[in-house]
Amino acid sequence: MPDYGHALTFGTFVTPQAADPQAVVGLARASERHGLDLVTFQDHPYQPAFLDTWTLLSWVAASTTRIQVAGNVLNVPLRPPAVLAKAAASLDLLSGGRVALGLGSGAFWDAIVAMGAPRMTPGQAVTALDEAIDVIRGLWDTDTRGVLRAGGQFHAVDGAKRGPSPAHDIPIWLGAYKPRMLGLVGRKADGWLPSLSYLQPGQLAEGNARIDEAAREAGRDPREIRRLLNLGGITASSIDAWVDELLPLALEDGVSTFILAGDDERAIALFGEELAPALREAVAVERRAAGTAAGSVRSAAALAKRAAGIDYEAVPASLADVVVEPGDRGYGAVRSTYVWAGSPGLVVQARDAADVAEAVRFARTQHVPFAVRSGGHGIAGRATNDGGIVIDLGALDAVEVLDADRRLVRLGAGAHWGDVAATLSPLGMAISSGDYGDVGVGGLVVAGGQGLLGRSYGLTLDHVVAADVVLADGSIVRADAEQHTDLLWAVRGAGAAVGIVTAVEIEAAPVGDVVLATVVYDATDTADLLVGWAAQVEGSPLELTSFLTLVPASRDQPAIAHAMTVWAGDDTDAAIAALEPFLAIGPVLQQRASVLPYSGVLQAHHSRHEGGAPATVRGGLVVHVTPAVARVLADLVAAGEAQMVQVRAVGGAVNRTPADATAYAHRTQNFSLSAITGERARAALDRRWRLLSDEITGVYRSFDLGDDRLARAYPPATLDRLRAVAAVYDPEGVFGHDLPLDVPR
Repeated sequence: MPDYGHALTFGTFVTPQAADPQAVVGLARASERHGLDLVTFQDHPYQPAFLDTWTLLSWVAASTTRIQVAGNVLNVPLRPPAVLAKAAASLDLLSGGRVALGLGSGAFWDAIVAMGAPRMTPGQAVTALDEAIDVIRGLWDTDTRGVLRAGGQFHAVDGAKRGPSPAHDIPIWLGAYKPRMLGLVGRKADGWLPSLSYLQPGQLAEGNARIDEAAREAGRDPREIRRLLNLGGITASSIDAWVDELLPLALEDGVSTFILAGDDERAIALFGEELAPALREAVAVERRAAGTAAGSVRSAAALAKRAAGIDYEAVPASLADVVVEPGDRGYGAVRSTYVWAGSPGLVVQARDAADVAEAVRFARTQHVPFAVRSGGHGIAGRATNDGGIVIDLGALDAVEVLDADRRLVRLGAGAHWGDVAATLSPLGMAISSGDYGDVGVGGLVVAGGQGLLGRSYGLTLDHVVAADVVLADGSIVRADAEQHTDLLWAVRGAGAAVGIVTAVEIEAAPVGDVVLATVVYDATDTADLLVGWAAQVEGSPLELTSFLTLVPASRDQPAIAHAMTVWAGDDTDAAIAALEPFLAIGPVLQQRASVLPYSGVLQAHHSRHEGGAPATVRGGLVVHVTPAVARVLADLVAAGEAQMVQVRAVGGAVNRTPADATAYAHRTQNFSLSAITGERARAALDRRWRLLSDEITGVYRSFDLGDDRLARAYPPATLDRLRAVAAVYDPEGVFGHDLPLDVPR
């Protein structure tokens, strides 16, 4: 097969001389400086004149910023594949996805045996390499649950724990010349890496034919396999002559990665700065003339996992590098949210607002649902779906202080609140933002933002002064006090219904250290505990904000209540005076208080989201936790009809903002209730929740999945205004699928 359509890449093959290690590293840096894509090193662990290749790869990766690193090729008989898998994944994570694995079955067996490895016949060495690939890929596959059992006679793991997962899909290239090794390349490898000096005329074509045949027999497309080639030094008299020499290798033998061997920086500079662009252009010209399709190719197994209803071939070219499909490595890390397991047909990992806009335009042409994800932590589970499109804002995570005097901060929608706190705390600033650091900026800020500084600061959205929004037509607008003011009003409380917020400008509060108190109560007398806690909260200074979480009794412990309380300041005397009365409201099982930065209260863990069984969430806002409210919640906990019940303090500064200032209009209540349970218990939870109808005067939209939540989330005047705004900015109802506004069309 002549041209496989791969993008051309260029690299170097540097000798790992131990006599002058810094010179070796210098040539690697030069390879990057002169525009090359890859730097490689041979691996002969038994050669005392050479540096250890893996140590060198690690050092070079840390000494460069862009270039890919690989062994050329690693000696698998002396590098146990299970350890090599972890080493490669670790280096890939540390380097930001810049590792490739070139592997070999071993050649100099006397030297290998002298280093302690058992001798193998050529056939055994191929079998061992085959097993090694299974072990390596299996340990990288953290999407598959359970321990790994793989390998066989020479390399076997039995019950090994998978992970870590690399930062990107690490390619495995094999150095191969003989038929069995070429067959292994076709069946399992991502690339073929021979050296031109070891090949006789015609052997490239013969090797490609054998690889292609093996690939087809394994159900693979031969275009999945990159063809690399180690070249000797420069022999041509000019760049044009060199292009003429290499062009047939690309067009007739399918080579797409050319690796220059040698330790001459002048040759490296010529190769990277002159030959590489000239050869790329020459190949592009020939491909255009021949109509050769170029680009990556997905395997048949991956194609079979595509979702019906999505035209994958129509994905815009600008998004080709940021989409994840069900058949891709890494799909497991992006398919689900914290609570909800999802199976989207396509995840767009947008890099910027322009990508989000392009994704919206594409999603509108597809007849599938689409969702938007910032952090993916929301318990309502609106950030994934089954068979649809997810626009993931995780890469839009910048945190920037625009004006330190005003404490004006710009936050990307994909930033996690724990990272925001970590940036702002050293500057004496904080933004009240939920109670868990892995929550994303976007989802929380457009819904409200009930946080642990809430009674002194207000809702998160109360301090948003501007927002960048991608609209339904794919346009990007700025909403602030001077332009699109109606959109800014709607974004603050109903942002998901009118567009996709990609960034906000928000005013932080002057906050240094705070006092964090955690108290665990025996909640056997749940109703009395609730009433006492709520009364104490309402009677406390506004510097105090508390969240109380109730957990049903289990076999070995009573029902418990966990209070997380923050005093917004470092006045420990005042904090103690406010906190001590909380120790008298019920039996205390544990207590702890400490002075720490707000970033210590809200830390981002960046945990992987695996989802779970379908859940249901009910919520409500109440003016007071009356005995009637407390009794319903207590009965709910006692009956085990909720996995968790939480009561959040939301009064104080929250209620100082006028009700018509934002689309979040609930400015009279002091507490926010929520309960979460499994889908099977939904009917029981709903029956219990209806008993609160007279007390609940509103709903926080992120904490409720009830069928009646629209009218409770937005009072009549607010809903009318919101529908009018949506009619202007989203006339076709592209957004708001989770809570349709029923806008007249």
